Amino acid sequence: MRILRLDGKRVALWGWGREGRAAYRALRARLPALPLTLFCNAQEAEEAASLGDALLATATQIDADALSAFDVVVKSPGISPYRAEAIAAASRGTRFVGGTALWFGEHAAHGHGRTLCVTGTKGKSTTTALLAHLLRAGGHRTALAGNIGMPMLELLDADASATQAPAYWAVELSSYQTGDVADSGARPDIAVALNVFPEHLDWHGGEARYVADKLRLLHDAKPRVAVLNAADPTLAALRLDDETHVRWFNRDDGWHLRDDDLYRGETFVLDTSSLPLPGRHNRGNLCAVLTAIEALGLDAAVLAPHAATFRPLPHRLQTLGTRDGVAYVNDSISTTPHASLAALACFADRRVALIAGGHDRGIDWSDFAEAMRTRAPAAIVTVGQNGPKIHALLAPIAERTGFALHAADDLEHAMRLAREALAGEGVVLLSPGAPSFGVYKDYVARGRHFATLAGFDPEAISAIPGLGIA
Repeated sequence: MRILRLDGKRVALWGWGREGRAAYRALRARLPALPLTLFCNAQEAEEAASLGDALLATATQIDADALSAFDVVVKSPGISPYRAEAIAAASRGTRFVGGTALWFGEHAAHGHGRTLCVTGTKGKSTTTALLAHLLRAGGHRTALAGNIGMPMLELLDADASATQAPAYWAVELSSYQTGDVADSGARPDIAVALNVFPEHLDWHGGEARYVADKLRLLHDAKPRVAVLNAADPTLAALRLDDETHVRWFNRDDGWHLRDDDLYRGETFVLDTSSLPLPGRHNRGNLCAVLTAIEALGLDAAVLAPHAATFRPLPHRLQTLGTRDGVAYVNDSISTTPHASLAALACFADRRVALIAGGHDRGIDWSDFAEAMRTRAPAAIVTVGQNGPKIHALLAPIAERTGFALHAADDLEHAMRLAREALAGEGVVLLSPGAPSFGVYKDYVARGRHFATLAGFDPEAISAIPGLGIA
Protein backbone atom coordinates (compact mmCIF):
# COMPACT_ATOMS: atom_id res chain seq x y z
CA MET A 1 0.00 0.00 0.00
CA ARG A 2 1.29 3.46 -0.93
CA ILE A 3 1.00 6.37 1.50
CA LEU A 4 -0.56 8.71 -1.06
CA ARG A 5 -3.43 6.26 -1.50
CA LEU A 6 -4.44 7.02 2.07
CA ASP A 7 -5.44 10.55 1.08
CA GLY A 8 -9.13 11.10 1.73
CA LYS A 9 -9.44 7.98 3.90
CA ARG A 10 -10.12 7.77 7.61
CA VAL A 11 -6.71 6.83 9.02
CA ALA A 12 -5.52 5.98 12.52
CA LEU A 13 -2.22 5.03 14.10
CA TRP A 14 -2.09 2.31 16.75
CA GLY A 15 1.02 2.44 18.89
CA TRP A 16 3.46 5.26 19.69
CA GLY A 17 6.79 3.54 20.01
CA ARG A 18 9.59 4.15 17.54
CA GLU A 19 7.66 2.44 14.73
CA GLY A 20 4.52 4.44 15.48
CA ARG A 21 6.38 7.73 15.54
CA ALA A 22 8.13 6.87 12.27
CA ALA A 23 4.76 6.12 10.67
CA TYR A 24 3.36 9.44 11.91
CA ARG A 25 6.27 11.42 10.46
CA ALA A 26 6.05 9.63 7.11
CA LEU A 27 2.30 10.19 6.83
CA ARG A 28 2.47 13.81 7.90
CA ALA A 29 5.34 14.59 5.50
CA ARG A 30 3.44 13.23 2.51
CA LEU A 31 -0.12 14.04 3.56
CA PRO A 32 0.11 17.22 5.67
CA ALA A 33 -3.66 17.84 5.55
CA LEU A 34 -4.73 14.30 6.48
CA PRO A 35 -6.55 14.05 9.84
CA LEU A 36 -5.05 11.30 12.00
CA THR A 37 -6.12 9.63 15.22
CA LEU A 38 -3.57 7.98 17.50
CA PHE A 39 -4.60 5.04 19.68
CA CYS A 40 -2.25 4.97 22.65
CA ASN A 41 -2.01 5.15 26.42
CA ALA A 42 -2.49 8.31 28.48
CA GLN A 43 1.21 9.10 28.80
CA GLU A 44 1.74 8.72 25.05
CA ALA A 45 -1.30 10.91 24.40
CA GLU A 46 0.36 13.74 26.37
CA GLU A 47 3.55 13.32 24.35
CA ALA A 48 1.64 13.39 21.07
CA ALA A 49 -0.28 16.49 22.16
CA SER A 50 3.01 18.32 22.70
CA LEU A 51 3.64 18.13 18.93
CA GLY A 52 1.06 20.83 18.40
CA ASP A 53 -0.50 19.07 15.41
CA ALA A 54 -4.12 20.26 15.20
CA LEU A 55 -4.95 17.38 12.84
CA LEU A 56 -3.72 14.71 15.26
CA ALA A 57 -6.30 13.44 17.74
CA THR A 58 -5.62 10.87 20.44
CA ALA A 59 -7.77 8.09 21.88
CA THR A 60 -6.98 5.91 24.87
CA GLN A 61 -10.11 3.76 24.63
CA ILE A 62 -9.31 0.99 22.16
CA ASP A 63 -12.07 -1.41 21.19
CA ALA A 64 -13.71 -2.81 18.07
CA ASP A 65 -16.11 0.11 17.72
CA ALA A 66 -13.32 2.67 17.95
CA LEU A 67 -11.09 0.84 15.46
CA SER A 68 -13.89 0.15 12.98
CA ALA A 69 -14.49 3.90 12.60
CA PHE A 70 -11.40 3.97 10.36
CA ASP A 71 -10.71 2.73 6.84
CA VAL A 72 -7.04 2.05 7.60
CA VAL A 73 -5.21 1.55 10.88
CA VAL A 74 -1.40 1.71 10.71
CA LYS A 75 -0.36 -0.44 13.65
CA SER A 76 2.99 -0.98 15.31
CA PRO A 77 4.52 -4.47 14.88
CA GLY A 78 4.09 -5.52 18.50
CA ILE A 79 0.30 -5.17 18.32
CA SER A 80 -1.22 -8.45 17.18
CA PRO A 81 -3.85 -8.36 14.42
CA TYR A 82 -5.34 -11.43 16.12
CA ARG A 83 -6.58 -9.46 19.12
CA ALA A 84 -10.34 -9.72 19.45
CA GLU A 85 -10.94 -6.02 18.82
CA ALA A 86 -8.75 -6.06 15.70
CA ILE A 87 -10.47 -9.14 14.28
CA ALA A 88 -13.88 -7.57 14.90
CA ALA A 89 -12.86 -4.29 13.26
CA ALA A 90 -11.36 -6.11 10.28
CA SER A 91 -14.63 -7.98 9.79
CA ARG A 92 -16.34 -4.59 9.48
CA GLY A 93 -13.94 -3.45 6.76
CA THR A 94 -11.04 -1.82 8.61
CA ARG A 95 -7.71 -2.61 7.03
CA PHE A 96 -4.68 -3.05 9.29
CA VAL A 97 -1.23 -2.38 7.85
CA GLY A 98 2.25 -1.93 9.30
CA GLY A 99 4.91 0.63 8.60
CA THR A 100 6.95 -2.03 6.82
CA ALA A 101 4.09 -2.50 4.33
CA LEU A 102 3.99 1.25 3.69
CA TRP A 103 7.73 1.36 3.07
CA PHE A 104 7.68 -1.56 0.65
CA GLY A 105 4.72 -0.02 -1.16
CA GLU A 106 6.64 3.22 -1.62
CA HIS A 107 9.84 1.39 -2.55
CA ALA A 108 8.07 -0.61 -5.24
CA ALA A 109 6.67 2.62 -6.71
CA HIS A 110 9.76 4.79 -6.86
CA GLY A 111 12.48 3.42 -4.59
CA HIS A 112 16.07 2.63 -5.41
CA GLY A 113 18.25 -0.34 -4.55
CA ARG A 114 17.66 -4.08 -4.27
CA THR A 115 15.94 -5.48 -1.18
CA LEU A 116 17.31 -8.39 0.84
CA CYS A 117 14.93 -9.50 3.60
CA VAL A 118 16.13 -11.75 6.41
CA THR A 119 13.88 -13.67 8.79
CA GLY A 120 14.14 -16.66 11.10
CA THR A 121 13.34 -17.55 14.66
CA LYS A 122 16.97 -17.25 15.73
CA GLY A 123 19.98 -15.41 14.34
CA LYS A 124 18.24 -12.95 12.02
CA SER A 125 19.71 -9.78 13.54
CA THR A 126 23.31 -10.96 13.38
CA THR A 127 22.76 -12.36 9.89
CA THR A 128 21.27 -9.10 8.59
CA ALA A 129 24.05 -7.02 10.15
CA LEU A 130 26.71 -9.37 8.77
CA LEU A 131 25.12 -9.15 5.32
CA ALA A 132 25.30 -5.35 5.42
CA HIS A 133 28.87 -5.49 6.74
CA LEU A 134 30.13 -7.70 3.91
CA LEU A 135 28.34 -5.69 1.22
CA ARG A 136 29.84 -2.49 2.59
CA ALA A 137 33.25 -4.14 2.73
CA GLY A 138 32.86 -4.74 -0.99
CA GLY A 139 32.32 -1.02 -1.56
CA HIS A 140 28.53 -1.15 -1.92
CA ARG A 141 26.37 1.54 -0.29
CA THR A 142 24.02 -0.50 1.91
CA ALA A 143 21.17 0.17 4.34
CA LEU A 144 20.78 -1.83 7.55
CA ALA A 145 17.28 -1.42 8.97
CA GLY A 146 14.03 -3.06 10.00
CA ASN A 147 13.43 -5.08 13.15
CA ILE A 148 17.11 -4.78 14.07
CA GLY A 149 16.47 -1.30 15.49
CA MET A 150 15.63 1.22 12.77
CA PRO A 151 12.12 1.38 11.26
CA MET A 152 12.14 1.33 7.48
CA LEU A 153 10.00 4.48 7.35
CA GLU A 154 12.81 6.46 8.99
CA LEU A 155 14.75 5.99 5.74
CA LEU A 156 11.90 6.77 3.37
CA ASP A 157 13.35 10.04 2.11
CA ALA A 158 16.68 8.44 1.28
CA ASP A 159 14.88 5.69 -0.61
CA ALA A 160 13.12 8.25 -2.79
CA SER A 161 16.38 9.98 -3.71
CA ALA A 162 18.50 8.57 -6.49
CA THR A 163 21.59 10.21 -4.98
CA GLN A 164 21.03 9.20 -1.34
CA ALA A 165 19.56 5.72 -1.79
CA PRO A 166 21.73 2.65 -1.19
CA ALA A 167 22.43 -0.03 -3.76
CA TYR A 168 21.18 -2.66 -1.32
CA TRP A 169 18.69 -2.77 1.55
CA ALA A 170 19.52 -5.37 4.24
CA VAL A 171 16.19 -5.66 6.09
CA GLU A 172 15.54 -7.73 9.20
CA LEU A 173 11.93 -8.89 9.53
CA SER A 174 10.30 -10.38 12.61
CA SER A 175 7.32 -12.71 12.34
CA TYR A 176 5.26 -9.60 13.12
CA GLN A 177 6.44 -8.00 9.86
CA THR A 178 6.78 -10.76 7.26
CA GLY A 179 3.09 -10.43 6.37
CA ASP A 180 3.57 -6.70 5.86
CA VAL A 181 5.86 -7.36 2.91
CA ALA A 182 3.29 -9.65 1.34
CA ASP A 183 0.48 -7.15 2.00
CA SER A 184 2.45 -4.35 0.36
CA GLY A 185 2.28 -6.01 -3.04
CA ALA A 186 6.05 -5.61 -3.46
CA ARG A 187 8.36 -8.50 -4.31
CA PRO A 188 11.67 -8.61 -2.40
CA ASP A 189 14.70 -9.28 -4.57
CA ILE A 190 15.99 -11.84 -2.06
CA ALA A 191 14.37 -13.41 1.01
CA VAL A 192 16.59 -15.29 3.45
CA ALA A 193 14.99 -17.76 5.87
CA LEU A 194 17.29 -19.17 8.55
CA ASN A 195 15.10 -21.46 10.68
CA VAL A 196 11.58 -21.89 12.02
CA PHE A 197 10.58 -23.11 15.46
CA PRO A 198 7.94 -21.95 17.97
CA GLU A 199 8.08 -18.38 19.30
CA HIS A 200 5.71 -15.45 19.94
CA LEU A 201 2.79 -17.83 20.34
CA ASP A 202 0.76 -15.26 22.27
CA TRP A 203 0.98 -12.72 19.41
CA HIS A 204 0.19 -15.28 16.70
CA GLY A 205 -2.32 -17.32 18.68
CA GLY A 206 -0.58 -20.67 18.25
CA GLU A 207 2.34 -22.49 16.65
CA ALA A 208 0.65 -23.24 13.32
CA ARG A 209 -0.23 -19.59 12.77
CA TYR A 210 3.27 -18.49 13.80
CA VAL A 211 4.81 -20.76 11.15
CA ALA A 212 2.28 -19.64 8.53
CA ASP A 213 2.89 -15.96 9.30
CA LYS A 214 6.65 -16.41 9.23
CA LEU A 215 6.50 -18.17 5.86
CA ARG A 216 4.31 -15.51 4.26
CA LEU A 217 7.58 -13.84 3.26
CA LEU A 218 8.24 -16.85 1.04
CA HIS A 219 4.77 -17.97 -0.01
CA ASP A 220 2.86 -14.69 -0.37
CA ALA A 221 5.52 -12.04 -1.01
CA LYS A 222 6.96 -14.22 -3.81
CA PRO A 223 10.62 -13.12 -3.60
CA ARG A 224 12.62 -13.37 -6.79
CA VAL A 225 15.19 -15.50 -4.95
CA ALA A 226 14.68 -17.46 -1.73
CA VAL A 227 17.78 -18.39 0.27
CA LEU A 228 16.83 -21.33 2.49
CA ASN A 229 18.50 -23.41 5.19
CA ALA A 230 18.65 -27.03 4.02
CA ALA A 231 19.30 -28.13 7.62
CA ASP A 232 15.94 -26.82 8.89
CA PRO A 233 13.19 -29.46 8.48
CA THR A 234 10.39 -26.94 7.93
CA LEU A 235 12.31 -24.99 5.29
CA ALA A 236 13.71 -28.11 3.62
CA ALA A 237 10.15 -29.34 3.02
CA LEU A 238 8.93 -26.11 1.39
CA ARG A 239 7.62 -26.01 -2.14
CA LEU A 240 7.57 -22.46 -3.45
CA ASP A 241 5.95 -20.79 -6.41
CA ASP A 242 7.74 -21.25 -9.74
CA GLU A 243 8.33 -17.48 -9.84
CA THR A 244 10.81 -17.86 -6.95
CA HIS A 245 14.25 -19.31 -7.56
CA VAL A 246 15.54 -21.25 -4.53
CA ARG A 247 19.15 -21.30 -3.40
CA TRP A 248 20.15 -23.54 -0.50
CA PHE A 249 22.80 -23.11 2.18
CA ASN A 250 24.05 -25.68 4.68
CA ARG A 251 24.10 -28.17 1.82
CA ASP A 252 27.17 -29.86 0.36
CA ASP A 253 26.73 -28.35 -3.09
CA GLY A 254 26.56 -24.80 -1.72
CA TRP A 255 27.95 -22.75 1.17
CA HIS A 256 28.32 -24.96 4.25
CA LEU A 257 30.53 -25.73 7.25
CA ARG A 258 32.62 -28.80 7.86
CA ASP A 259 33.44 -28.55 11.54
CA ASP A 260 34.79 -24.98 11.65
CA ASP A 261 35.88 -24.87 8.01
CA LEU A 262 33.82 -22.90 5.49
CA TYR A 263 33.31 -24.50 2.09
CA ARG A 264 31.68 -23.51 -1.19
CA GLY A 265 30.84 -26.90 -2.63
CA GLU A 266 34.09 -28.85 -2.47
CA THR A 267 36.25 -25.72 -2.27
CA PHE A 268 37.70 -24.71 1.11
CA VAL A 269 37.36 -20.98 1.73
CA LEU A 270 38.41 -20.21 5.32
CA ASP A 271 38.57 -21.38 8.94
CA THR A 272 35.71 -19.74 10.87
CA SER A 273 36.86 -20.64 14.39
CA SER A 274 38.44 -17.23 15.05
CA LEU A 275 35.64 -15.12 13.53
CA PRO A 276 33.78 -12.75 15.89
CA LEU A 277 30.57 -14.75 15.44
CA PRO A 278 29.60 -16.27 18.80
CA GLY A 279 28.19 -19.78 18.51
CA ARG A 280 28.40 -22.27 15.68
CA HIS A 281 24.87 -21.33 14.62
CA ASN A 282 26.08 -17.80 13.84
CA ARG A 283 29.04 -19.10 11.87
CA GLY A 284 26.57 -21.31 10.02
CA ASN A 285 24.49 -18.26 9.20
CA LEU A 286 27.54 -16.82 7.46
CA CYS A 287 26.68 -19.44 4.84
CA ALA A 288 23.26 -17.79 4.43
CA VAL A 289 24.87 -14.39 3.96
CA LEU A 290 27.32 -15.64 1.36
CA THR A 291 24.55 -17.45 -0.52
CA ALA A 292 22.54 -14.21 -0.65
CA ILE A 293 25.55 -12.22 -1.83
CA GLU A 294 26.19 -14.80 -4.52
CA ALA A 295 22.54 -14.52 -5.61
CA LEU A 296 23.19 -10.80 -6.22
CA GLY A 297 25.83 -11.77 -8.76
CA LEU A 298 28.73 -10.72 -6.51
CA ASP A 299 31.86 -12.73 -5.65
CA ALA A 300 31.00 -14.04 -2.19
CA ALA A 301 34.32 -15.87 -1.75
CA VAL A 302 36.19 -12.57 -2.05
CA LEU A 303 33.97 -10.92 0.56
CA ALA A 304 33.93 -13.83 3.04
CA PRO A 305 37.24 -12.95 4.80
CA HIS A 306 35.78 -9.54 5.77
CA ALA A 307 33.69 -11.38 8.37
CA ALA A 308 36.82 -11.12 10.53
CA THR A 309 36.15 -7.39 11.03
CA PHE A 310 32.47 -7.77 11.93
CA ARG A 311 31.41 -6.22 15.25
CA PRO A 312 29.06 -8.56 17.17
CA LEU A 313 25.68 -7.17 18.15
CA PRO A 314 24.78 -6.35 21.76
CA HIS A 315 22.62 -8.66 23.89
CA ARG A 316 23.45 -11.66 21.69
CA LEU A 317 25.96 -13.95 23.40
CA GLN A 318 27.79 -10.75 24.33
CA THR A 319 30.72 -11.25 26.67
CA LEU A 320 30.73 -8.23 28.97
CA GLY A 321 33.93 -9.04 30.83
CA THR A 322 35.19 -10.78 33.95
CA ARG A 323 34.81 -9.88 37.61
CA ASP A 324 36.53 -11.86 40.39
CA GLY A 325 37.10 -14.90 38.19
CA VAL A 326 33.55 -14.98 36.81
CA ALA A 327 32.76 -14.03 33.20
CA TYR A 328 29.40 -12.46 32.38
CA VAL A 329 27.64 -13.18 29.09
CA ASN A 330 24.58 -11.20 28.04
CA ASP A 331 22.26 -13.17 25.74
CA SER A 332 19.12 -11.24 26.65
CA ILE A 333 17.83 -11.54 23.05
CA SER A 334 17.24 -15.24 23.79
CA THR A 335 13.45 -15.68 23.87
CA THR A 336 13.06 -19.42 23.20
CA PRO A 337 14.35 -22.55 24.97
CA HIS A 338 16.08 -23.46 21.70
CA ALA A 339 18.10 -20.24 21.92
CA SER A 340 19.11 -21.08 25.50
CA LEU A 341 20.34 -24.50 24.37
CA ALA A 342 22.38 -22.90 21.59
CA ALA A 343 23.91 -20.49 24.10
CA LEU A 344 24.85 -23.32 26.47
CA ALA A 345 26.51 -25.17 23.58
CA CYS A 346 28.88 -22.22 23.13
CA PHE A 347 30.23 -22.75 26.65
CA ALA A 348 30.17 -26.54 26.82
CA ASP A 349 33.77 -26.59 28.06
CA ARG A 350 33.17 -24.05 30.87
CA ARG A 351 31.39 -24.10 34.23
CA VAL A 352 28.18 -22.20 33.59
CA ALA A 353 25.40 -20.84 35.76
CA LEU A 354 22.45 -20.24 33.44
CA ILE A 355 19.73 -17.70 34.26
CA ALA A 356 16.52 -18.81 32.52
CA GLY A 357 12.92 -17.62 32.49
CA GLY A 358 10.79 -14.55 31.84
CA HIS A 359 7.41 -13.76 30.34
CA ASP A 360 5.29 -16.89 29.84
CA ARG A 361 4.24 -17.21 26.20
CA GLY A 362 3.10 -20.78 26.56
CA ILE A 363 6.14 -22.32 24.89
CA ASP A 364 6.95 -25.90 25.88
CA TRP A 365 10.24 -26.36 27.75
CA SER A 366 10.13 -30.18 27.65
CA ASP A 367 12.85 -30.52 25.00
CA PHE A 368 15.11 -28.20 26.98
CA ALA A 369 14.51 -30.26 30.12
CA GLU A 370 15.25 -33.48 28.27
CA ALA A 371 18.54 -32.01 27.00
CA MET A 372 19.56 -31.25 30.58
CA ARG A 373 19.81 -35.00 31.26
CA THR A 374 23.08 -35.02 29.34
CA ARG A 375 24.02 -31.37 28.72
CA ALA A 376 23.26 -29.57 31.96
CA PRO A 377 25.47 -26.68 33.13
CA ALA A 378 26.85 -26.46 36.64
CA ALA A 379 23.75 -24.54 37.76
CA ILE A 380 20.45 -23.22 36.50
CA VAL A 381 18.65 -20.33 38.17
CA THR A 382 15.01 -19.86 37.17
CA VAL A 383 13.33 -16.48 37.28
CA GLY A 384 10.31 -14.66 35.91
CA GLN A 385 6.69 -15.52 35.23
CA ASN A 386 7.44 -18.95 33.78
CA GLY A 387 10.29 -19.62 36.22
CA PRO A 388 8.20 -21.91 38.45
CA LYS A 389 7.13 -24.03 35.46
CA ILE A 390 10.72 -24.40 34.26
CA HIS A 391 11.86 -25.18 37.80
CA ALA A 392 9.21 -27.89 38.18
CA LEU A 393 10.28 -29.53 34.91
CA LEU A 394 13.95 -29.48 35.86
CA ALA A 395 13.69 -30.48 39.54
CA PRO A 396 13.54 -34.28 39.06
CA ILE A 397 16.31 -34.13 36.43
CA ALA A 398 18.54 -32.02 38.68
CA GLU A 399 18.02 -34.48 41.51
CA ARG A 400 19.17 -37.38 39.33
CA THR A 401 22.01 -35.71 37.44
CA GLY A 402 23.38 -33.43 40.15
CA PHE A 403 23.36 -29.93 38.66
CA ALA A 404 22.41 -27.14 41.04
CA LEU A 405 18.91 -25.73 40.60
CA HIS A 406 17.70 -22.52 42.23
CA ALA A 407 14.64 -20.28 42.02
CA ALA A 408 15.06 -16.49 42.15
CA ASP A 409 12.64 -13.68 42.90
CA ASP A 410 14.11 -11.30 40.32
CA LEU A 411 17.22 -10.75 38.20
CA GLU A 412 19.26 -9.28 41.05
CA HIS A 413 18.50 -12.33 43.21
CA ALA A 414 19.26 -14.60 40.25
CA MET A 415 22.67 -12.99 39.75
CA ARG A 416 23.54 -13.52 43.38
CA LEU A 417 22.52 -17.19 43.28
CA ALA A 418 24.43 -17.74 40.02
CA ARG A 419 27.63 -16.21 41.40
CA GLU A 420 27.37 -18.27 44.57
CA ALA A 421 26.87 -21.46 42.56
CA LEU A 422 30.08 -20.85 40.59
CA ALA A 423 32.17 -20.09 43.69
CA GLY A 424 34.55 -17.76 41.85
CA GLU A 425 35.09 -19.68 38.60
CA GLY A 426 32.98 -19.93 35.46
CA VAL A 427 30.40 -18.06 33.38
CA VAL A 428 27.17 -16.40 34.46
CA LEU A 429 25.05 -16.70 31.34
CA LEU A 430 21.85 -14.71 30.93
CA SER A 431 20.04 -16.62 28.18
CA PRO A 432 16.46 -16.52 29.44
CA GLY A 433 14.70 -18.42 26.67
CA ALA A 434 11.70 -16.15 27.27
CA PRO A 435 10.67 -12.53 26.55
CA SER A 436 11.18 -9.76 29.06
CA PHE A 437 7.66 -8.29 29.09
CA GLY A 438 6.08 -7.50 32.44
CA VAL A 439 9.32 -6.68 34.22
CA TYR A 440 11.26 -4.90 31.47
CA LYS A 441 10.25 -2.83 28.47
CA ASP A 442 12.20 -5.12 26.17
CA TYR A 443 15.22 -7.42 25.96
CA VAL A 444 17.51 -4.38 25.70
CA ALA A 445 16.38 -3.07 29.09
CA ARG A 446 16.85 -6.55 30.57
CA GLY A 447 20.36 -6.82 29.12
CA ARG A 448 21.28 -3.38 30.37
CA HIS A 449 20.12 -4.27 33.88
CA PHE A 450 22.17 -7.48 33.72
CA ALA A 451 25.23 -5.44 32.74
CA THR A 452 24.67 -3.01 35.61
CA LEU A 453 24.28 -5.83 38.14
CA ALA A 454 27.48 -7.41 36.81
CA GLY A 455 29.36 -4.14 37.29
CA PHE A 456 29.59 -2.97 33.67
CA ASP A 457 28.47 0.24 31.99
CA PRO A 458 25.15 -0.41 30.21
CA GLU A 459 25.76 2.50 27.84
CA ALA A 460 28.95 0.92 26.57
CA ILE A 461 27.30 -2.37 25.63
CA SER A 462 24.05 -1.33 23.97
CA ALA A 463 24.76 0.39 20.66
CA ILE A 464 24.00 -1.57 17.48
CA PRO A 465 26.81 -0.84 15.02
CA GLY A 466 26.07 0.01 11.43
CA LEU A 467 22.39 1.02 11.53
CA GLY A 468 21.21 3.20 8.68
CA ILE A 469 22.92 3.78 5.35
CA ALA A 470 26.65 3.58 4.79
